[in-house]
Amino acid sequence: MISYATRFRPDEVGYDPVRIDALNRHFEDMIAKKKIFSANYCMARDGKVFANTAFGRLSFREEDERELKPDTIQGIASITKLFTSVAIWQLVEDGKMRVNQRVGEIIEEFNEKPFCDITIAHLLSHTSGLHPDPGCFENRFFQSPWDFIERDRSDNWIASGLKSGMRKKPGEEWAYCSFGFVILGEIITRVSGEFANNYIMEHIVKPCGLKDTGFREANKELCKRFNILNERMEQMINNVLADKYEEDEEDAFWNKIPGTGGAMYSTAYDLCRFGVMLQQGGYIEGTRILGRKAIEKMTTLYTAPHIRDYCWNAGGPYRAYGLGPDMRNNEGCLYSEGTFFHEGSGGCSLIIDPKEKLVAAWFIPFVNGVWTPEPLYNAAAVMWSGLI
Repeated sequence: MISYATRFRPDEVGYDPVRIDALNRHFEDMIAKKKIFSANYCMARDGKVFANTAFGRLSFREEDERELKPDTIQGIASITKLFTSVAIWQLVEDGKMRVNQRVGEIIEEFNEKPFCDITIAHLLSHTSGLHPDPGCFENRFFQSPWDFIERDRSDNWIASGLKSGMRKKPGEEWAYCSFGFVILGEIITRVSGEFANNYIMEHIVKPCGLKDTGFREANKELCKRFNILNERMEQMINNVLADKYEEDEEDAFWNKIPGTGGAMYSTAYDLCRFGVMLQQGGYIEGTRILGRKAIEKMTTLYTAPHIRDYCWNAGGPYRAYGLGPDMRNNEGCLYSEGTFFHEGSGGCSLIIDPKEKLVAAWFIPFVNGVWTPEPLYNAAAVMWSGLI
């Protein structure tokens, strides 16, 4: 276990230090049971960071004895969507768009049936009716928007993706759609005049003071600090470090498409800082990122009780979702009503509890990529148990 010094102790922010020990034991137990091969968490209350700790290996390979550190850089997958949502709301604040605006007013391909009734709000809340991510439903013959984009390799990747059609009418069902968040990235690009990845870096990441956050790139200094999830990632890192990496045609094609669905990296500390900004009404150390009223709207329930979730064999429960973040709060949650968050496959999580002013970010890479709930949901319960 490696812990970095923080400016505040748990007891100074109203957090029981005994529960830090319980959290450490929980993650160590998950590693011992080979559910995850490492863990890294950072927590803050009322803007004060009081824990920043890492356990386990840097690599998926058991024989690799290098340790994970609190400042190890890791992919944040779909937590990227929270950054995308903040970018959309910044542009709303600047009068560049409205979230109830039809996507077809900005992207002409959506100005055709059956897509013409989809709004920006539908994309933010995964209720657009567009087909969800591969794996959401059991159908080995399913072709997602990504399959059509990959097959066509067309400059008009939006038209290619829309060949998959619609699953439902807008507003009828919750279905997790990363393609919709890439469309939001294209909206950011067209409305701001900056490629969405660059917009997020210049208007969110840098002013927020996130020094170890960005979009995936073949950078030697970054690769020295990346955790290694699998063989494919290991090969890419080795090639970069050996100066053998060259962007191929496939990389060049995909790099033209916004990475706003899940292509960012960060550290637990940086993610926690981003969460603190949202918890503090859009300001971080006097720098304004987003207004309080926009955050209030973004984190107000958007989905109605009839909006059901059938993804990943969920069985059709009501899916509580805001205009960007997840808003679920069931019998297994210790965090307050009004808490908002996002998870990332791989896995990782960022939770912001406005009532308790508690922010927690953590990475728990699954062994062999096999998802399990204990490092996510059980860990959140242990974290929130420390509040005094």
